[in-house]
Amino acid sequence: MSINISNEMYQGKTVKYSVLMSVYYKERRDYLKTSIDSMLSQTLLPEQIVIVKDGLLTKELDELIEGYFIENPNLFTIVPLEKNLGLGKALDEGLKYCRNELVARMDSDDISLPERCEKQIKAFVKNPDLCLVGTMIDEFYDDPHNIVSSRIVPTEHDDIVKFMRRRSPFNHPSVMFRKSEVIRCGGYGTFRRKQDLDLFSRMINNGCRTENINESLLLFRSNEDNFKRRKSWSYCKSYIDVQYAIWRRRHCSLFDLIYVVLGQAVMYISPMWFLKWLSNNFLRKNRD
Repeated sequence: MSINISNEMYQGKTVKYSVLMSVYYKERRDYLKTSIDSMLSQTLLPEQIVIVKDGLLTKELDELIEGYFIENPNLFTIVPLEKNLGLGKALDEGLKYCRNELVARMDSDDISLPERCEKQIKAFVKNPDLCLVGTMIDEFYDDPHNIVSSRIVPTEHDDIVKFMRRRSPFNHPSVMFRKSEVIRCGGYGTFRRKQDLDLFSRMINNGCRTENINESLLLFRSNEDNFKRRKSWSYCKSYIDVQYAIWRRRHCSLFDLIYVVLGQAVMYISPMWFLKWLSNNFLRKNRD
C-alpha cells in the first residue's frame, strides 16, 4: 500500500523530517518489519526513511527492504555499503542522504510509539535553539506489551550536561537532531562502540542545546545478548576510551573518569547474574 505524505503545519511552519536507520546481516526480519512499520504509523509521517545496508544482508532482509522501496520509492532511500562499517560509520554515510534538516534516529529492532516524532517536532518548533531532542524508553524482552524496565534520563539541558559526566544522558534510538549540527560537530566519528555518547559530548561542547521529553516514546528490545555485549571487553574498553575523550574535552573531572573506569572493570569481571542485578536495581527503573 502506498503511503501518502502530508506536510503538517505547526505554528505556521511546514515541518519535514527524515528517519535514519542502519541494518546489518544479523538482524531479524520480523523485528526490522515491526520497526519500520512503527515509523509508518507515526501521527506525523516522515517525509523520508533512509535505510543503510551495512554490508551484505541475508536474502530475507534484502527482500523486505526492497519491498518497502518498490511500494514507496519516493519515501524510502536505500544506501548499500559494500562491507560492514559498524553503526557509527554507517549512520554517517546515511546522514549524507537525509534530505531534511531534522533527522529521527531509529534502530532496526525497536518500536517507536505513534506520537514520538510529532512530539519531538513540536519541541523543536517551540524552541528553535534546540539541536537534539530525546525521550525516555521502556524496555521489553519478547512481548512489547510486557514492559520490564525503563531508562529515565534528565529532561533539562543543564541537568543533561551534569549527567553526561558519567553516563549517556540520551537514549540513542529515541533521538531526533538537526543534521547540520551533527555534521558541524564531526558526525558519529571513529569509535566502533559508544559513538553516540562521544557525539553527544561533542555537540554539547560545541554549544548545542538539548532536551529530553519526559515520556517513554520508544520501546527498546532487550535480551540476553545486550547483557553479554555490555560485559564484553570490546564494549568496556570502548566506553573507557570515549570517557577518556570526554575528560580530555574537560567535560568531566578526573574523579568521574576514574569512576567510569572502575565501573567498567566491575562490569567486565562480574558474573552475569550480578550484571543483571546491577542494571535492574541501579541503572534502570523497574516496572511492576
